[in-house]
Parts: sequence; structure tokens; C-alpha cells
Amino acid sequence: MAQVETKALEDDGFDDIRSAVARRYGTSAKIDNVVVATLGGSSRTVIFDLIESGKSRRLVSRQETYTGEEQMFLSTANQFRIMDVVFKHGFPVPEPVFEYDETDGMGHGFVSAFASGETMPKKIINAPEFSDLRKTLAARCGQLLAQLHTIEPGEFSFLEKWPDSVDTVTAFRERYDFYAELHPAIELGFRWLERNRAPAATKRFLHGDFRCGNLMVGAADVHAVLDWECSHLGAPMEDLGWLCMRSWRFDHPELPVGGFGERKDLYEAYHAAGGEKVDPEVVRYWEVFGLVRWAIYNIMQAYGHVTGFRRSLAFAACGRNTSLVEYDLLMTLKGQYT
Repeated sequence: MAQVETKALEDDGFDDIRSAVARRYGTSAKIDNVVVATLGGSSRTVIFDLIESGKSRRLVSRQETYTGEEQMFLSTANQFRIMDVVFKHGFPVPEPVFEYDETDGMGHGFVSAFASGETMPKKIINAPEFSDLRKTLAARCGQLLAQLHTIEPGEFSFLEKWPDSVDTVTAFRERYDFYAELHPAIELGFRWLERNRAPAATKRFLHGDFRCGNLMVGAADVHAVLDWECSHLGAPMEDLGWLCMRSWRFDHPELPVGGFGERKDLYEAYHAAGGEKVDPEVVRYWEVFGLVRWAIYNIMQAYGHVTGFRRSLAFAACGRNTSLVEYDLLMTLKGQYT
């Protein structure tokens, strides 16, 4: 949500949000300073000021836009429930405000508080104003993941039957098969994952997409963790492996934690904050899985463009990006990328 474009109210397109706000806060409530987020592809994201009883509050509206038969993301209803649970545990997440319902006629979605800060990965890992943050960000990520993983999984029982919660490797194998595309590198990745299964672990609640890009940061700390559509129950090291994946290092591949930090800082902080002791080999297993999973996400986006369901230059480019991820996967399996 770092890059936004303003849309004049006269041009509108926001009467649905106005009506939903009026239903909950009265006809005197208004919205102002409306912008449409240009980042993100699985929802319509609109940022606005709610003016009510002489007070102004910055809010964010998110609506589902992707409902294809191969849908890989949690419903906004479940995302809202997740955010409500973690917010009550004091986790830095935008406060959930209200869900849309059938009367709104807007499909599925919700409104949350707005979190200010920066999300653009390349700016976070390169800009001088974040130089101090980068020194501690790997450790901070370890603390945040430990905080999430120590929440009682029973509070997320509504996720137990989600395919990713049952067996995430099998879930992505089935999703890959749906597209009926030939990707030898992905097939090799699955074969490696099947032959080198990580030891069974007690399932915990996972964010599922914890990485630079979903962290709203300021100069000194993480202000909020965003985008909960990939959350599920699973092995805690899956979240750490995803964060350390080659794809999120951008132009700093020498810094394995998100392009900004070292594994030692992440692992030690995670354990000190209440997480289990980290086995680097298990993290590597989940890094390999993460690359397979990320390649399949790119196939999904390209599929949406090719079929005409969600035509977009960005989604079309994901078809090419799939091959880049496959290359990272092969180099990781070969041991040349660590």
C-alpha cells in the first residue's frame, strides 16, 4: 500500500463504500480523501477517511476480486477472524473494524484501521532512512513470528480443514496438477520434498506470507503485519523458511533473511521469544517448498490472465517470473544458493 493513486470523488466508484459506511455510522457519516492502492492483486483495496461526529479516522476497505475455481487464498471472512484474534493478543495488525454483508451488496470484504509506513521491499532494504531498522529487523521478525506461533492453535479451529492446514505440500501438489502444465523443475522440487520430508511438528498458527512487502515499517520498528490470506496451521519452520527464501532477498542475495539480515539473528531471537529451537536443515526444507509454492502462485496469476478471468500486464509477467523462480529452485537444490 505504499504507492497509491488518488481518484477524484466526482469520478466516484466509491458509492458502495459510502452506503456501507452510512448503514453503520448513520447518514451524516462521510468518506473523504479516497485513494486506491496500486499494489496487491487478490483484492480491491481502497483507503479513505471516515468523517463521523466531527472526528476523522483513516480506514482501509478490502474486497475479494479473485474467485476462480483454483482459488488458493482464504476468504476475507476468515482473514477478518484471524486479524481479530491476533489483534486481541497485542500483535501489530490493523484493527478489524467491520465486515461487509449481503445488504451491502459488495461481495465479500471488510474494513480495518489504516497502518502508516513503508512496505516497498527495495526501499526498506536500501534506503538510508531504514539503515537503523535493518540492523534489528531480522531479530524483530523472529520475535514477531514467535509471538504468532505461541498463540493457542485452538483459537484458529476454523482453519483446521483448510487444505494448507491438513498438508500444505499435498495441497500445492493438487493445485499444481490443476493447471496441467509441464514444469520439470517444479516436478523435481516435489520429488525432493516427498523424499526428504521434514520431521513431524506440532502444528501452530502460521501467517503464511511473512516477508518484506507484507511488513509495514517505520524508521525504528514494524508498525503492522499485513495480508493474512495465506494463513493456516502448520509447522512453525514453514514461516521462517518462507522469509529466508531467495525470492525475497531482491538485490541483496548475501543477506538470507529478506535481503536485510542474517539467519543467526532471526533464529536466536525466535527461540528467545518463545519459539522452538531452530533446526537450519528443517528451515531449508521449507525454503525449497517455498520456492515450489511461489512458482505455483505465479502460474496461477498467469493462468488468470491467459484465460481472461483477470487480464493484467502484471499477471501476464508472472508467466515469465515462474521460470525465474524455477531457476532459484534448481540452484537451491544443487546447493549453490543458500
